[in-house]
Amino acid sequence: MASRLTVVQVLPALDSGGVEKGTLEVGKYLVDHGHRSIVISSGGRMVAQLEREGSEHVAWPVGAKRLTTLFYIRKVRELMVREKPDILHLRSRLPAWIGYRAWMGLPVANRPHLVTTVHGPYTPGHYSSVMVRGERVIAISEMIREYILMNYPSVDPGIIRMIPRGVDPQAYPHGYRPPAEWLMQWRAQFPQLDGKYVITLPARLTRWKGQEDFIRAIGGLKRRGLPVHGVLVGDAHPRKQYFADELRAQVIAAGLEGNVTFTGHRNDVKEIMAVSDVVLSLSLDPEAFGRVSLEALTLGKPVAGYDHGGVAEQLAAVFPDGRVPVGDVAALEAKLAQWYAMRPTVPDSNPFTLERMLRSTLEVYRELAG
Repeated sequence: MASRLTVVQVLPALDSGGVEKGTLEVGKYLVDHGHRSIVISSGGRMVAQLEREGSEHVAWPVGAKRLTTLFYIRKVRELMVREKPDILHLRSRLPAWIGYRAWMGLPVANRPHLVTTVHGPYTPGHYSSVMVRGERVIAISEMIREYILMNYPSVDPGIIRMIPRGVDPQAYPHGYRPPAEWLMQWRAQFPQLDGKYVITLPARLTRWKGQEDFIRAIGGLKRRGLPVHGVLVGDAHPRKQYFADELRAQVIAAGLEGNVTFTGHRNDVKEIMAVSDVVLSLSLDPEAFGRVSLEALTLGKPVAGYDHGGVAEQLAAVFPDGRVPVGDVAALEAKLAQWYAMRPTVPDSNPFTLERMLRSTLEVYRELAG
């Protein structure tokens, strides 16, 4: 039987987000397979779940942007001396520098193996370079692999492992139908959606996420005579509330008050996507991966997305008909009208599974630790 690994993951906090969710998923997978999982972060609402699933949490603010954070270099080094981990996995830039400096301060023979994950196209430069200093560097999409090779030519391509994010098909079953109680509450809250061609864009309200293109596309479909209703799921950052106000003004100016609904922040995005006819991904800048679009595809929902970044990779592999040239609202409108006339079928399986992601991550750890 393979030896038991001890893995330390380091990130700023455990409040919410894709990096945080992935950290919990890896921690649980390690514990379920007989290994030891330690996570260093400042804490947050996800700590209870992390510990319930068997990981150990060390509450240190290694992501705090203040000089005293440097104090944790010594503490992280002492933890590695004490716990003798096999793997140190760094997941975010400032905590990565703390972990990296602690790691460099150990004798070479006593260092754990170093893994980093590049979660996004960080601004190139020295500060971001820590994310490509691992013995193995995980890229979450082909786009990120290309970003690494383009911006850090000294990185050996042989140390990069492309491991796309994944979704659990049991958590997002193909053809999922929400519970009757949820459906009743949803219909009571949003009766204007009943009997309509429901097109949903789940994304924070910020300019680069494409809500303005969404409004234009809904307007075009209405002019075609389609019984369309657009749903914008998400809120704006408190400092960006002006953009939410701009969007509402655009809806009114276009005469779409009866055709576009703003739901605000929701914790039931899975259920909302399940009762939608189409889900969109209209980010004007390429997404490093794009988890929500994959969740929708896994549920069996047609996804139309701008053809770049990680979303383009998903669509190419799972649902090529969903690809739309970036910023081409006319092409988007035409595709949505076509799908209204003949609903497309989304395959009931795809290669972007959570199990595959977790198995591949453990293989990277094993590759280094032996």
